[in-house]
Amino acid sequence: MSDHELRVSKIRNGTVLDHLPGGSALNVLALLGIDGSGGTGVSVAMNIPSDRLGTKDLVKVEERELSQDEVDVLALIAPRATVNIVREYEVTEKNRVERPERVEGVLVCPNSNCITNADEPVHSRFAVLDDGVRCEYCDEIVREGIADHLKVE
Repeated sequence: MSDHELRVSKIRNGTVLDHLPGGSALNVLALLGIDGSGGTGVSVAMNIPSDRLGTKDLVKVEERELSQDEVDVLALIAPRATVNIVREYEVTEKNRVERPERVEGVLVCPNSNCITNADEPVHSRFAVLDDGVRCEYCDEIVREGIADHLKVE
């Protein structure tokens, strides 16, 4: 192993998120609701060299497999990401994220007048566009900073 290689230890069980855009790991952790308080083992590598992306981030989350909703939102902020499921130190599944047609209940509409922001029993619903997302209630479009609109519980 050369001095220029990065070594992050293997995890026994959990999820490895690879090919995240450089600098996006903290947004991914926020998306997953990981703030360090739950005792979950997490390894993060940021801005590491990548032939495909220039730089990339890598996140390893022990003892956790992502839900389809989490993978769908991940696809919005990291469209080239791969989700690797690890069981007993071996990658048992390796999948590229696929942009969904719609995401529901995971983003907050930036339009303060939208019904989803009015204490009504309505979950946000966004259609996924080629270059962003569109609220299906008020047609507000978000093209940049989608991670800034993640619903935090």
